[in-house]
Amino acid sequence: MNDPNGPIFQDGWLHLFYQHNPYGDEWGHMHWGHARSRDLVHWEHLPIALWPSLEAGEEHVFSGCARVNGQGETLLFYTSVKLGERESRLPNEQWAARALDNELLEWEKHPANPILALATHGGPPFRGEWRDPFIFAAAGRTFLVVGADYDETAVVALYEAEDTTLTRWRYCGPLFQSAQPQTRFLECPNFVELPPAAGHPASPSGNWLLLTSPYRAIEYVSGAFDLETLTFAPHQRGVLDAGAGKECNFYASNLVFDGQGRCLLLGWIRGFASGRGWNGCLALPRLLSLGSDGHPRQLPAPEVQALRGRPYACPARTIEPNAVETVDLQGESVEIDVTFVLDKAQAAGLRLHSLRESVEVRYDGTTLHVAGSEIALASNPDHSIRLHLYIDRSVLELFVDDGRAAVTRLIEPLRPAKGVELFAEGGPAQMSTLAVWELRPIG
Repeated sequence: MNDPNGPIFQDGWLHLFYQHNPYGDEWGHMHWGHARSRDLVHWEHLPIALWPSLEAGEEHVFSGCARVNGQGETLLFYTSVKLGERESRLPNEQWAARALDNELLEWEKHPANPILALATHGGPPFRGEWRDPFIFAAAGRTFLVVGADYDETAVVALYEAEDTTLTRWRYCGPLFQSAQPQTRFLECPNFVELPPAAGHPASPSGNWLLLTSPYRAIEYVSGAFDLETLTFAPHQRGVLDAGAGKECNFYASNLVFDGQGRCLLLGWIRGFASGRGWNGCLALPRLLSLGSDGHPRQLPAPEVQALRGRPYACPARTIEPNAVETVDLQGESVEIDVTFVLDKAQAAGLRLHSLRESVEVRYDGTTLHVAGSEIALASNPDHSIRLHLYIDRSVLELFVDDGRAAVTRLIEPLRPAKGVELFAEGGPAQMSTLAVWELRPIG
């Protein structure tokens, strides 16, 4: 599996679709898999929702979104990739499918397809890649963004629905642009107005956030969206999840709002070795909000706490340099929440051991080191750092200081887990809080 697609809340369920190869553990034959959950934690696998309509010339069903139109129809919007595209350079098209039942188990390709085609879209001569539609609403109007490129420029193109059927769209212009070859293509664009982060007023420079996956770590741009001119004025930019090097492990985001007004961030964790019969997984669902500084905040959804098993609580203590403190730990799936104050230490952190390597998280006041990755991180005024980790065998997800940074890494599975080592370097550090939980499987 790869990209999460079409998340939508309906009748108490979160329906989540995803890019899926039913025939192997490498990319190819792209379908839309389907699962649903009532609590964001326990999931029910459902039959494949979309597959390439070979009789209509489709080779792949690429990424997209879901929306209920003005007639009450639940629609899936996706990029239709044509047979033989690489040889004949047939352009992609944007298609829709509609649900035939309230359970969203049966789907048919919409008779209005293609709902968008390059020959008739009313915009510039984009190249054939043109893909990954995402729909958002603002002030009673419905818009769609899609990745595109032309004239050595990668573009997020903006369209507006011409009626409530959501099958007719008008080109409005580029929402965002980036020069090639520095940016190859802006995959999986998401554009939403975010709620302010807890304890933060609304950003004075605008509360809109654009996420793109440009063949490297997901990048964000925050700013103001003018509904009169349909232009986006960027304010802050950055990397959403630092991950591992250029390729990164957290990719191809999708967003959905729930009934509480929370914005859920969903992402694909990639980088696993092939040949195991499976490949790829979803990251933990995250709550996405915007700080008053214009930078996003992301935290694990509180529902994930339902997986907590036996707890280990430790009192505050001083960690002396060259004297490793160890907290007992059993199991391959754990949650760790620890806060350090560097005090006189040059660095502090924790280590977990696997069979062949040590997983280390280390902070030196300016840089956070996570299992071999380095992330620049400005110091807090009190020289503290909170590290909230989830480790599920070979996946590590780290949330820093109530969501101001996030890091996803693939690691060597913790077999056997021998404990959490706390360390300080160059002087004593204070461990002000530490809580550890074993995590129960969702099955």
